[in-house]
Order: sequence, then C-alpha cells, then structure tokens
Amino acid sequence: MTQTARVVVIGGGVVGASVLYHLAKAGWTDCLLLERNELTAGSTWHAAGNVPTFSSSWAVMNIQRYSAELYRGLGEAVDYPMNYHVTGSLRLAHSTERMREFERVAGMGRYQGMDIEVMATEDIQARYPFLATHDLAGGLYDPHDGDIDPAQLTQALAKGARDMGARAERFRPVTGARRENGEWILETPKGEIRCEYVVNAAGYYADRVGALFGRKVPMMVMSHQYLLFDNIPELESWSKDNNAKLPLLRDVDSSYYLRQEKYGFNLGPYENPCKAHWITPDDPMPEDFSFQLYPDDLERLEWHINDAMARVPLLEKANLQKVINGPIPYTPDGNPLIGPMPGVPNAFEACVFTFGICQGGGAGKVLAEWITQGGTERDMWAVDPRRFTGFESRDYCIAKGMEVYGHEYAMHFPHHAWPAGRDQKHGPNHARLQALGAQFGAYNGWERANWFARAGDDTSEAGTQTWRREGPWFGAVKAECEAVRDGVGVLDLPGFSRFELKGEGAAVWLDAQISGRLPRVGRVSLAYFPDHRGRIVTEMSLVRHAPDHFTLITAATAQLHDFEWLKRSLPEHLTLTDHTDDYSTLIITGPQSRALLTKLTDADLSLPWLSHQSAEVAGRDAHLLRVSFAGELGWEVHATPADIAHIYAEVLALGATPFGMFALNSLRIEKGYRAWKGDLSTDYTLLEGGLERFIDWTKEFHGKPALEAEKQAGPAKRFALLTVESPEFDPPYMSTIWQGDTVVGETTSGYFGHRTGKCIALAMLRADLATPGTELEIEIFGRRHRATVQPDGPLWDPNNESLRA
Repeated sequence: MTQTARVVVIGGGVVGASVLYHLAKAGWTDCLLLERNELTAGSTWHAAGNVPTFSSSWAVMNIQRYSAELYRGLGEAVDYPMNYHVTGSLRLAHSTERMREFERVAGMGRYQGMDIEVMATEDIQARYPFLATHDLAGGLYDPHDGDIDPAQLTQALAKGARDMGARAERFRPVTGARRENGEWILETPKGEIRCEYVVNAAGYYADRVGALFGRKVPMMVMSHQYLLFDNIPELESWSKDNNAKLPLLRDVDSSYYLRQEKYGFNLGPYENPCKAHWITPDDPMPEDFSFQLYPDDLERLEWHINDAMARVPLLEKANLQKVINGPIPYTPDGNPLIGPMPGVPNAFEACVFTFGICQGGGAGKVLAEWITQGGTERDMWAVDPRRFTGFESRDYCIAKGMEVYGHEYAMHFPHHAWPAGRDQKHGPNHARLQALGAQFGAYNGWERANWFARAGDDTSEAGTQTWRREGPWFGAVKAECEAVRDGVGVLDLPGFSRFELKGEGAAVWLDAQISGRLPRVGRVSLAYFPDHRGRIVTEMSLVRHAPDHFTLITAATAQLHDFEWLKRSLPEHLTLTDHTDDYSTLIITGPQSRALLTKLTDADLSLPWLSHQSAEVAGRDAHLLRVSFAGELGWEVHATPADIAHIYAEVLALGATPFGMFALNSLRIEKGYRAWKGDLSTDYTLLEGGLERFIDWTKEFHGKPALEAEKQAGPAKRFALLTVESPEFDPPYMSTIWQGDTVVGETTSGYFGHRTGKCIALAMLRADLATPGTELEIEIFGRRHRATVQPDGPLWDPNNESLRA
C-alpha cells in the first residue's frame, strides 16, 4: 500500500529531526522523516557537539543564535533529558587584525541581543587560568557558547515532533523518486510514499539523494579528527573548586578548539594541509557508512597538538584516550544549503552542514518557514542553495571545500579573493585584462577585474588581507574613478544574467510581477519584484523590444535565483530562456563617452537616458543601452563574446581607461545605487528601501496588499545615505547605527567615494531619523564614528545632469 504524507524529510540527523520538529511546531503534523539506519547514524553520531553563536555572516549568526536559545529550553519543552553545558567560550587573537574581526562580530552580536565581550590580554587569564597569554593581542568572550550531546539533541527534537503528531521511520532508505500528478512518489524497500513536499536532509549522503531528483549537490566530504584526552587531576580540582567547566577555547589563528571534556580535554584541529575523502577511485564512498569512522591519521595534526600544549601546558599532562576521525560535508563556501532545491518543484534542501549541531535548530526553523510560508523571516541568501548556479564541478567543490577547511577560522577581508577553484569562467577579454594588470575576483564563477595594478603596486595575496580602506588597490582605484569622472572609462563585465521573455501576453504577466510600470517599446526601466509581504526579492533591468518581447538583465550571482523566481508562476504559453553565456557587456561611461563612441558607431547617440537601440559598433553588431551604474553619461554595450572582444580593443585604442569592480562600487555608492543582497534583500520592504517611486499604486501586482497596509501604517525603517567621519575604515555590512545609547539602524553597504572624497554608507534607519542633517554614530570595528544623514538622492550629481547629458 502507498503511504502518504504532506512532507517527507530524508535524513535522521540533527538537521532532519529539527526540520520535522519545526514543521510540526508550525502546525504541519502530517510529516514523515525517513532514515536509512538509526537516527544520528551519520555526522551527527561522531560530532563533537559544540554550540557557538560566533559568525562573521549576519544570516548564519541568526541561525546559530536561534539554535542556542532553542537548546537551552528544549529538554524541558519536550520532556527529554539533555546534557547541555553553557560554559561560554574564549577566542584568542594574535594580531590587531583579528581583534578588529572580534570587534565587528561583537557589534553584530549586540544588535542581535547577545552580550559578546571583547577582552584585553590581561583579562583573559581570569576566564582561563591555565592559559599562556604572553603573545596574544586580546580575546573575545561569548557567554552563550557551550556543548551539547548530539544524540540526545536529535532524540529530543524527534520526540517533540512525534508528540505533536509527526512521524519518523528508521531503517527505511529512499531509493527512487518520481513526479506524478503534481506530487512526489518516493520509492523505499518498504513501499512507496506519496507526498507534496520533500526535504533532502541527508548529510554526507546529500549528493546521492539529490541525484534521485536530478540535482547535482555542490559538495564534498572532509576527514575531520578530534582527540579525547584522559582526566587531569589539576583540572578536576579546579572544576570542583569553582563548580564549573572551563570556557571552550578557540585559538583561531592556530586553527583549533580545546574543550574541557569531564576532567580531560577535547582537542579539535582544522589542519592545513588537510584530507578529503571519497574523491578517488581507490577511495569510493561506501553504500552505507552509518556509525563508522576513518582510521586515525595523527601525523598531519602534530603541529596543532604541539601548539595547543604550548598554549595550555596542562594538556601535556594528559594521556591521549581516543581519536575520532569522521566525515564532514562541505559546500564550496563552507555554509550549508537551506532552501529550495534548484530546478526541482516542491523540493527543498537542508544539508551539507559543516557545523550541523550549532546550526541545526536554526536550520529547521528556516526550512519550515520556506515550506509553510513560502519565504523566511530574515533574508537567508548566505545559505540559499541557489547561490551556486551549476558550474561547480566536482574538482571545484573539492578544491574549495579543502580551502575552507584549511582556513576554517580565517578572516574574510573585504578586498581579499580566495585563490582555490579560480578561472572557472573567462570573458572574451580575459587575456587582455591580464596584460593590463587586472587583479581579478570571481562573480558567479566569472573572472572580472577588481582593479588594475600599476607599476610598483603590491599585488600579493598578503597585501589584500587587511580591513583598512587604503590597501594596495586604493591609489589605482582612485585613478580609475577620476578617469570616469573626467574622461571616459570602460569596464569589461562578463556574466550579466540575461533572460529573454516572449509570447502573447508576456507584458500582462510581467506587469503583475513588478511593482512599477513596464517600459515602452524602445525603452529600458528598472523593475522591482516584491514577495507577498512586499519585501524586495530582486531588481532587474527590463529592455522592451516589442509589446510582448523583453530582455531581463540582473546580477551575475542572481542567475539561478531570479530565473527560478520568474519560472515559478510563468504561464506555459510564455517562453523564458537564459542567454547569459551568449552575450557579454561593456560599460563605457564618462563625460567623453559620447565623443568616443561617435568614432565607432553610426548609432543615434542623442537618444535619451533609458533608451536602447541596435547598431554597429566598431563594425560589429551590438545593442546599446543608455544607462550607467557609474552615474555618469554612458552606455552599456551588449554583444556576442567574440564581438565584445573586438569592440573592447577598439575602445581602448581610442584612449578609454579600463576600470574595475572596486571603482564601480565607489561610483555607484555615491549615487545611492543599491546592490543586490546587501541594500536590496528580503529583510526590507520596497517602502523601507526608499523605492516608492517604483510603485504604481493604480495597478494590481504581487505583494500590493501588504505594501498598501504598510503605507497606511507607515514603514518602521527608511533607507538613507550617510556620510561617515571614518578616516581608516569603511563600514562593513550590518554595522550598527547608534543614537546615543540606542540602536537605531544598520548599514547595508559602505565604501569610499573617490569623486566626493567621502566615506559613504547606505543604511536602514528608524523612520523618524531618516531626515537630512540628522547626526548619528556608526560602530566600525568597535569604535563609533560620527555620521550625517544626507538629502534623499545622489551625493554625486544630485540632479542627474551627467546621466542625462
């Protein structure tokens, strides 16, 4: 007989159990969890069980904070005994750069209600008396950190779900999946199951489960070891005298954690070089690796063991009792996959968790929101599976996974580009850009020039590992911005996501998806797509060729996200095709851009701003859009890759200055132009985002009722542009904004404007404070800097005279 369930969760680790628990908590009790073995048989079984809240990602910190809050009351809530020790944790800093990272995270934590303390060196030993501190710069103390028994946690979540009416079946693997009549039919050795939704929570089996749905999961598996040491009399005596455990210690610059385990220690290094598993023919992934471990491999941990013993000499007195060496899955960026399964209807992913214990609780909440509400409470792009777009080969996943593991505690500097897995996609001008001194960054796998090094500029990787504004790139970027301001610059921009929409009724359908008006034929417009709550899903440029024929252009990283957003409600008689790889783009901009293009084309360059036309440029077919994200007179030139290469060469020959993405960021922020998934995200509504001029209240569109209700009540936050008196640092994303002792907002992006000579922040403020002249403070690496709200509009060329020239 065929069983039925509304949702089937595949995988019985902590994440799968949490998804089941949160679905039931949301009232969806007709849910079934399937586990191929016993609950916890995968990575959960051998996990160390640490529960940190620390993260440099706003979204991941939210997930981990929620987990810690949930776990503190879970045992009582579901009536299940749990060993959860909230010991606090201490992170050590060996440099001022690390201390700045700590200040940054502490600021984010305060905004989320967590009391994270940055500590001077002299205060550290009071927290951890057995520690050598002679070479430290300071530390970070998190009182909410601790450790939990992973098996008890999983069983508690499963019990709570069952008590609410959900079900869990062990020893029932899913062996096949097919789609019938809008439902999923899952095949198992014990019969088929018909369901509406399915969740892949299969841990390091996630790629195998994904393959059943035609999905290539971007992941690999690392070998991670931790060492358990026997009791130490001095530690036992201290613990009994103080009735406490030592805080969990993380020496992040040496890349390991050290945790008190009873009266001994648990040492967990993240070594480099490290070891991946199941990646070669002579090391195939077993059909079933439940409750199994790899052989010990201590030789590669020797440096970390010695370093830990020097840091905590008490460790030298302990006997090594046991080594745990098990598989841990990694995505190419180290963050898990939580959200819609790309390209697969009514299927979701909650898998590839490197830190599944501390993220499991929050992951269950987020995934349940996706299924039951169609979206999440907070923007979760950092963990959205659609951030990977399909170019990620197995070799790429292995290289990036090993890089992340080997730099598990690395600082993520704003201008640093990680070297592994590069050169996935090249634009047609790549070799020419290299010859010009381009320093590249990867954007959805596309190599783009970030800046162009001059003779004598430091191009080392080490030179980019700083939080300071004036790194090796600063002078070159300033010169690039000035060239755009005073003459003409050209930016090579491969990888713009580009979709073609056509078919009878395309305009009617598209009009209902966006908040504003469609452009007329021959015109271009910026369009915003709200969700049902009126929040900002995405921004696209709409190019209208004919009444029912459009090109939609969006960010490189939004390729899969935006395509799927459009496809979800696209009528069958309309066609939507992805032409991202078929074209490339140049931005030619600056007050002399018209004079330069006049020498290359017979196009009508007098057509107004936001117009478009087909023409020959340098003898090649191209399409010209009268727009410029740099905020100067300019055009986007779109053509095939081969033709773009020829056009680029001709533009350079006529004296245009090549500029890169860092300069573009400086230029756009002076205009107050928003960037996707920073300034534009589902954390904010269109009204909060200051986008009311893109709302046509006279028509019906997706999300209109929510926006009408918000308009009547008044938005709680407002978008604002601020100048910041910060001589050394630009404000990072989600820097806290203060008025006196009150938190009143957050930055969404920040950078230095070279045309204006000012540090600029785009921000969301309490609505009553978003008025010109309001003086506030922005917390940047632990220090507050004066900031002033500017008039609503661009800081550079406020009347857009240059754009319209």
